[in-house]
Amino acid sequence: MGFYDLVLLFCYVWYVFYVGSCIAQLQSSQIQVLLQLQKHLEYPTQLEIWKDRRTELCFIPSTQVKVSCKDNFVIELSIFGDKPNKGRGFDGFAIPNQTLSQSFSMDSFVATLARLTSLRVLHLVSLGIWGPFPDRIHRLFSLEQLDLSSNYLYGSIPPKISTMVSLQILMLGDNFFNGTIPNLFDSSSNLTVFSLKNNKLKGPFPFSILSITTLTNIDMSRNQISGSLQDFTGLSSLEHLDLRENELDSDLPALPKGLISLFLNRNSFSGQIPKSYGQLNSLQHLDISFNTLTGATPSELFSLPNIIYLNLGSNMLSGTLQNSLRCGRNLSFVDISNNRLIGALPYSLSNVSENRAVESDGNCLSGTLQHQHAVSYCAEAPDKKKSNRVGIFVGVIVGILVIIVLFGLCIVVICKRYYSRGIAEQHLLHKSVQDSYSAGFSCELIANARYVSEAAKLGREDLPSCRSYSLEELMEATNNFDNSTFLGENIYGKLYKGKLENGIPVVIRCIPLSKKYSIRNFKLRLDLLAKLRHTHLISLLGHCIDGILGERNDSKVFLIYECVSNGNFQTYLSGDSCGKIFNWSERLSVLISVAKAIHFLHTGMIPGFFRNRLKTNNILFNENWMAKLSDYGLSIVSEETDASGVIGESPNSWQMKKLEDDIYSFGFIILEALVGPSMFAKREAAVLNAMASFSSQDEWKQIVDPVVQATCCKESLSIVISITNKCISTESWSRPSIEDVLWNLQYASQVQNNS
Repeated sequence: MGFYDLVLLFCYVWYVFYVGSCIAQLQSSQIQVLLQLQKHLEYPTQLEIWKDRRTELCFIPSTQVKVSCKDNFVIELSIFGDKPNKGRGFDGFAIPNQTLSQSFSMDSFVATLARLTSLRVLHLVSLGIWGPFPDRIHRLFSLEQLDLSSNYLYGSIPPKISTMVSLQILMLGDNFFNGTIPNLFDSSSNLTVFSLKNNKLKGPFPFSILSITTLTNIDMSRNQISGSLQDFTGLSSLEHLDLRENELDSDLPALPKGLISLFLNRNSFSGQIPKSYGQLNSLQHLDISFNTLTGATPSELFSLPNIIYLNLGSNMLSGTLQNSLRCGRNLSFVDISNNRLIGALPYSLSNVSENRAVESDGNCLSGTLQHQHAVSYCAEAPDKKKSNRVGIFVGVIVGILVIIVLFGLCIVVICKRYYSRGIAEQHLLHKSVQDSYSAGFSCELIANARYVSEAAKLGREDLPSCRSYSLEELMEATNNFDNSTFLGENIYGKLYKGKLENGIPVVIRCIPLSKKYSIRNFKLRLDLLAKLRHTHLISLLGHCIDGILGERNDSKVFLIYECVSNGNFQTYLSGDSCGKIFNWSERLSVLISVAKAIHFLHTGMIPGFFRNRLKTNNILFNENWMAKLSDYGLSIVSEETDASGVIGESPNSWQMKKLEDDIYSFGFIILEALVGPSMFAKREAAVLNAMASFSSQDEWKQIVDPVVQATCCKESLSIVISITNKCISTESWSRPSIEDVLWNLQYASQVQNNS
């Protein structure tokens, strides 16, 4: 064996050893995530090479799949499928043989992806992925390349993408995004490629990307972007700009000198071609056809040193082309057809020996050229256009004046009739919500409120709308508030059960009121409560005001709620119920349902409801074991007092002292689901001991409910323990948002199900 053979043998042994060590070091949790992603993608043929956990996933040679690993973690995941976007017939629902099935969840898929915390490159192309693109994609904070093109994603571009500061390449083209593009890319300082081509995006061009000086490629072609463009010269690195087939209608923008290709065709650009375009010496492709550009054609465009493709067709360019016009040596295609050009075609464009394709039909050029108009056609066009503009201008001015006069008359009439009442009601409404809530909201919460509101529609058609009831109706429903209908009492007043005339069982809450509310103020507060309809909230069906608010000390208001009579969460956790015991998966399901309800309370209405006395005995179950939250939002219609003697409440209990923050109190609900009521009943001592134990992973078995221990997987439990500690932090600023809490609970449930 010669020296050369020994070197080859050494290299081969080193390669096998190195690859084997890398595979051996890849964390099992990372392999599990990859296999879960395979399941989410419904086992595509491209991933059949991922046999099982023993498969060397990081070094499988394939042209369609690439997984790269470093330091025990996956840093690149590229999968190229065979389900390309086929046309524009997608309507938001799964399509057989084109998209993934109806059971696919984009939320769950991204939640699983987020576990690959070291991921730098993500390419998922033509895989039939469909659904709205979740904002939580920003959890992949190390991501440098993101390509989800040629799928079936719709909705808006997630605003949180702009916070991914490491992102260099963003490609979301060939999807069905139909919202607006977030104008929040000021912080995306490393972005080089930005592609949203072939979607249905609307609204203005996002001018914040003009501050990203690293951009080399912008492609937003084939959308419905409208409005004007600004100066692009600040993008000194920009080489490719493609905005073709949109609805832009400004003058042509100024461009950086390093631009190589420019496509602005099939818009509504007007005005003249800027002379600065004749100085774009790096330009190779220029297409500004099918606009309404006017004026003379700059001869410098034809002689640009690197120009290859020049398309000025289907505009309203006029005048003559200089006979001395020179063409660049690389120019192989020129289109000046369907304009208003007159005179003779320059020799450089008519010389067949130049091996250059020239389209010149539809002008008024002289000579032997075919398919030309008469000279009068091109000469009259500007005059006609001018007269048309004058007519349109006069018509618009007259129309605006008429509309202003009519609008002014309407305002006068409306102001006289409703001004006083409107101001008073706005003042009262503003005061009513400011008494108890903060009106400040983040952009993320406001964006998420749309999805919560859509979810709230599910399962609520079975209930009648909220209305006013008479006291006689309620007395009939409760047999004159007989003692047999009395359910109990808490800080908000007494509870009675009853049945309305239409047979619907209800729960009626009687609330004493102080003199601080006027009738209008109080009705505005009731209107706010009546709008809170959600699958996991006990719905308000009506109300009844007994007496004149503010004039009687015994004035009362009755709130009529839907009846949910299958017990409360605290009862089942304590074991006081007959037969039913909640295992860990069921407890997680309940916690997720309550978190969704809280999320809706915080974001489903503006301003949100933030002071909701959250406790396990306020979580009720219907006949289908669906969890529903009660006693929410009542602080805006009742004075909260800490008087002693209220059933089930003590003024010295931690619940009475520390319920200002919903996240904090929900953290104790999660804690009670973890440790069980027997430990939780010790209150302060149990809370402190539990927190201390949870900080040590070796002692968790001593504090967690045995039912939980017997039915949970350790990873799922660890996730919930971690978010619980954050919720019950003594520092309010360090507590997570309800969106983060909900995400962690759903993630824990997913881990539990997969285990």
